[in-house]
Amino acid sequence: MGNRSDSKEWRSLRFQSIEDCIAEVQRILEADLRGTLRSTGNWSAGQVLAHLAAWIEYGYQGYPIGKPPFLIRWILRMSLKSTLRRGMSKGVRIPGVKGGTTGADHMPTVAAANRLLAALRRLQSGEEAKFDSPGFGAMSMADRVQLNLRHAELHLGFLVY
Repeated sequence: MGNRSDSKEWRSLRFQSIEDCIAEVQRILEADLRGTLRSTGNWSAGQVLAHLAAWIEYGYQGYPIGKPPFLIRWILRMSLKSTLRRGMSKGVRIPGVKGGTTGADHMPTVAAANRLLAALRRLQSGEEAKFDSPGFGAMSMADRVQLNLRHAELHLGFLVY
């Protein structure tokens, strides 16, 4: 199941940089330590953070899913610029993938946050990804960064502190 919710507590976030996202993850960690962090979606905070980390890591380690059919890839490719501008939609599931996505591992919040912070810093380092996105194909580093920021905005919006 994806991190879908009709909750009115979803926060609309917009990150201009990886540093903005890192700062939000640190605020989430602080809220977890205070005991005020809540998830308003279907995943725990650890699952949200692990999922975001995993999708950054896949660019360096390989994706656990294959390419979707050509028509889907074409539609995704044509929508990339719009997605980078507007953000990602809630409730989207990858057809044929159990649970609709991958990487939402059950992890303690602190461990998952540290994993995400390491992945964000790797992305920030400018290290080129070795693997193209199965859906979007080859992307510039700038687009890859923006896509990961849009992805983080979507999922971190379900974590309320």
